[in-house]
Amino acid sequence: MMDLLLFFSGRRVLVEVESKLNGKLTVVRDLPWGTYIMGGGLTQSGGVAQKVWKDSLGEVLKRKRGGVKEAVILGLGGGSIAGLIERFWTGAKITGVDIDPVIVDLGKKYLGLRRDVEVILGDAYGFVVKKEKLTRQYDLICIDTYVKDEFPKKFEKEKFLKGVKEILKKDGVVVFNRLYYGEKIKEANEFEKKLEKIFDRVERVYSEANVMFICF
Repeated sequence: MMDLLLFFSGRRVLVEVESKLNGKLTVVRDLPWGTYIMGGGLTQSGGVAQKVWKDSLGEVLKRKRGGVKEAVILGLGGGSIAGLIERFWTGAKITGVDIDPVIVDLGKKYLGLRRDVEVILGDAYGFVVKKEKLTRQYDLICIDTYVKDEFPKKFEKEKFLKGVKEILKKDGVVVFNRLYYGEKIKEANEFEKKLEKIFDRVERVYSEANVMFICF
């Protein structure tokens, strides 16, 4: 039965690689979701992860006046968020920060991560808090800093959240991705309370097994 399901879904493993940070990363192609990167039992880039971000950025498009000229992605991964930003806001200058060069390389080879996206290989926490390699403020900040299925606690610290607000333009928008199932629900709800202390307004967008916090 499993063989039949794989046959009709057209599922095919394109490559498997080992990452010191994310463990085994698998590039998969199937009929329902196209090409995507799996790691830690979850889709890291492309596929359902791309749908989650498409839903939330679609809501940002409705709410944000003035467009997006400067965007930064903290947790670039394979670059599927960058592709959506390019689609929604043509001409936006995009910077992507990621600590794992392996997944970024997979994005370039298999997910169409474009060369005109400025890629910074480094820790997103240092980029924000220590202002490492930081030269500008942003209209849009997308934060997807999961390592496998864990959201590192340092990205919940007040120092980091205040740092994010400091690099955001006055009329800018921040979007945080959080898993929302089982024990992850409580974690996400507690995280929302922290966001509400920093930002003027926090809205929720639900997509798949995720909740996206849109902060103004």
